Amino acid sequence: MTVCDAAVPRIACLPDLLISQIAAGEIVERPASVLKELLENALDAGGTAIVAQLEAGGVRLMRVSDDGCGIAREDLALALTRHATSKIHSLADLEGVASMGFRGEALASVASVSRLLLISRARGSPHAWRLCAESGAEAEPAALMQGTVVEMRDLYYNTPARRKFLKSEGTEYGHCLDVLKRVALSQPQVAFSLSHNGRVTLHLPRTEVSTRVRAILGDAFIDTARHVAADAGALALSGLAQDPVFAGEADAGRARNQYAFVNGRFVRDKLLAHAIREAYRDVLHGGRQPAYCLFLSIDPAAVDVNVHPAKTEVRFRDARGVHQFVFHVLQQALATGRERGAQAPLATAAVDDRRFHQPGLRMRETTPEVYFRFTQDVMEDERSGDSAALPKGLPLEAAPDRDAKAADDAPPPLGYALAQLSGIYILAQNATGLVLVDMHAAHERILYEQLKSALDQRAMGAQKLLLPAVFKASPLEIDTAENHVATLAELGFELGLAGPGELVLRAVPCLLQGGDPVKLARALLSELEEHGFSRRMTAYRNELLATMACHGAVRAHRQLTLAEMNALLRQMENTERSGQCNHGRPTWTTLSLAELDRLFLRGR
Repeated sequence: MTVCDAAVPRIACLPDLLISQIAAGEIVERPASVLKELLENALDAGGTAIVAQLEAGGVRLMRVSDDGCGIAREDLALALTRHATSKIHSLADLEGVASMGFRGEALASVASVSRLLLISRARGSPHAWRLCAESGAEAEPAALMQGTVVEMRDLYYNTPARRKFLKSEGTEYGHCLDVLKRVALSQPQVAFSLSHNGRVTLHLPRTEVSTRVRAILGDAFIDTARHVAADAGALALSGLAQDPVFAGEADAGRARNQYAFVNGRFVRDKLLAHAIREAYRDVLHGGRQPAYCLFLSIDPAAVDVNVHPAKTEVRFRDARGVHQFVFHVLQQALATGRERGAQAPLATAAVDDRRFHQPGLRMRETTPEVYFRFTQDVMEDERSGDSAALPKGLPLEAAPDRDAKAADDAPPPLGYALAQLSGIYILAQNATGLVLVDMHAAHERILYEQLKSALDQRAMGAQKLLLPAVFKASPLEIDTAENHVATLAELGFELGLAGPGELVLRAVPCLLQGGDPVKLARALLSELEEHGFSRRMTAYRNELLATMACHGAVRAHRQLTLAEMNALLRQMENTERSGQCNHGRPTWTTLSLAELDRLFLRGR
């Protein structure tokens, strides 16, 4: 029998209960999603103390109490009706919604898949009223000091197929705990309490942002985090982002302790995640994932929170502007290295928001005045076996004389050099103890930042080689060199055809004239062949510059004088992101006097 032979199906309206259960499939994924909706309702009601009580991971019982404005008796039944809400009344309200909830679906959806009881005392009412979410139920007087209590029992009791998809009691409780933490992070002025199976597992009194973050993310995060604070009028970003040196490995492929909020609402937004990831790109090692807790404030009319029933996804009207703002603010916060001293307090810094909406925006506005120069001629370095040398143009300022008088002055953040260890590490003393520096990694970052600055300002000076370097080249290398003449010149290289199967290098960037010119040219040609070069392709451009910096940095086992070591330390203190090399590894660490005392059991 064909479709045409069958009876024509008739169209009919679905029963209200089935409609609610279908909606519940989108909203009530598990107990944690119910808890999220109830917490958001409590906040919208003006609650300042919210208590959540769970049993069996929230499946057997979930009770959320608040001290908010409450619900009037005549509105109790409406509160359990689909698409009934006090939070919006028109399309204009929806387009600029500032409340946490607004759809009017949550309570009706939860009531369709559980046994729901609503108790509330509206502000100014003589007593409370209770209503069971059952057909034909009437409101009855109840005892309650203030606010609202929503009690849900036996989740999915009437849809057993859905209940089979729930995980263990411990897993479901863990998801509920995560939800409460997210809400609590964005609302430090509200007290929260969570209990499970009769035992209080989390108690958070009213406090301020940093104390709430410490209570939830822990001391280790606070002690290794950078403050983020910028206000551009239309946009503001604040919070804490972990120092990349202390970022940990992702747990089973999932990053931990990464919280992003938009107008107080926790979101999993791809645009924000990408902006944050890009800000860390230059300073994060391998597959490490930084922890962060960031709060973005934006005009509610400029963001659409009505994208998904769970409201964890948003859409920005000016997505590019938001991305630029978050990326540059966070990148600037990470650029202020630990070696520059104490962090700035968590306060709001003024930023001109017009800068975040300009095409081709570059936040880098200043470049170091002093470029690396070399203590010896290139050919002398090659004859002596050194692949790179340190610059003579650094602010040495008669470094041995300055060190001699340093006893009367407070030492700089990275201190003064004492010695060199195995030709790899610089040992220095600062006000707190011993500083150890990986000299190649540090020099690599300095060169990298200077190369980026020089290229941004089209100031990549070239240095003619005393003797042009001729080397054998593959057909692919020759083809790449011929196709990227302008790019090579912009990068400070003069490279041409010398003969059949040969290239000649006549000039290199001034910043890199101490490196092996042939190795440098080959590495550059390899990068250009793979990625090409475009100012719009910043990531590829930076990879290319990082390769150049790596080949130009001082190599291991190069013996440095104290003056050269001190010059490197001072340049680190004045270089953005100098706490990490181009690959995200730390360039320095420190051992305090207290730690040294413990190692040698002093005072015991």
